[in-house]
Amino acid sequence: MFHDSLPDFTAIALIFLVAGAVKGILGLGLPTVALGLLGLVMPVPAAAALMTVPSLVTNVWQAAVGPGLRALLARTATLQVGIVAGVLAAGVLLPEARDEFGRRLLGGCLVAYGLLGAMGRRLPPPPPRWEPLLGGLVGATTGVVTAFTGVFVLPAVPYLQSLGLDKDALTQALGIGFTTSTLALAGLLATRGHFGVAASASSALMVLPALAGMWFGQQVRGWMSEAAFRRSFFFGLLALGDWLLLR
Repeated sequence: MFHDSLPDFTAIALIFLVAGAVKGILGLGLPTVALGLLGLVMPVPAAAALMTVPSLVTNVWQAAVGPGLRALLARTATLQVGIVAGVLAAGVLLPEARDEFGRRLLGGCLVAYGLLGAMGRRLPPPPPRWEPLLGGLVGATTGVVTAFTGVFVLPAVPYLQSLGLDKDALTQALGIGFTTSTLALAGLLATRGHFGVAASASSALMVLPALAGMWFGQQVRGWMSEAAFRRSFFFGLLALGDWLLLR
C-alpha cells in the first residue's frame, strides 16, 4: 500500500499527524480529514484500509475517557446496532463502489458536513421515546455511508449533537460511535480483500503520527479558540469536498 519512496511515506505520516491534531481539538475529524486528503492520491478503499488502525486506537482512547461510558452505551445502543447492520447490509446487498463513485460520494459527504458545521445548524432534539427508533435508523444510514466512503460522520454526528449532551459526554459518545464504525468497516474491508496482513501492518505504522497529532491537538485546545478553528475546519472540508466532486 505504501510507496517505496521516503517522501511519499513522510507525506502520508504528515496527513495522519494533521488528522490526529484535528481530532484532538474537536473530538472528531480524523477519518474525515485523513480520507479526504488520502483520497487525492490513492483509491478510496486503499485509503480506508490505511486509516483503520489509527482510527480505532484513537477512538477507543476517546470512548474510554469520559463521564459515563455505561450510560452512553445504553442510550446509544440502537445507534451502534444500526451502524453494524448498515455496513453489513451494504457489503452483502450492494456492489462494491467503483473508485470514482466512492470519491464523489466522499466529496458529497464532506460538502454536506462542512455546510452544516459552517452554518452552525443542529437537528432539533428528538423526543426521548423516539430515540431508540431514530438511533437505529440514523445508525443504519451511517453504516451504509461508511461502507461506501469510510467516513463515519453523517448522519450520526448531527444526530448525537441533537441529544443535548454536554461537551465531555458528546465527545465520549462520538468516540463510541466511531469505534463501532471502525470495527464494522474493518470487517467489511477484510472480506473484500482490502485489509490483509500487509494493509494491517501499513495501517499500524500510522498509529504513532495519529496519536502524536491527537496529543498536540489537545494541547492546542488550551490556547486556541475552538470556535475559530471549527469555522476554518468546516470551510476547509467544503473546499476539499468541492475539489473531489469536480475531479
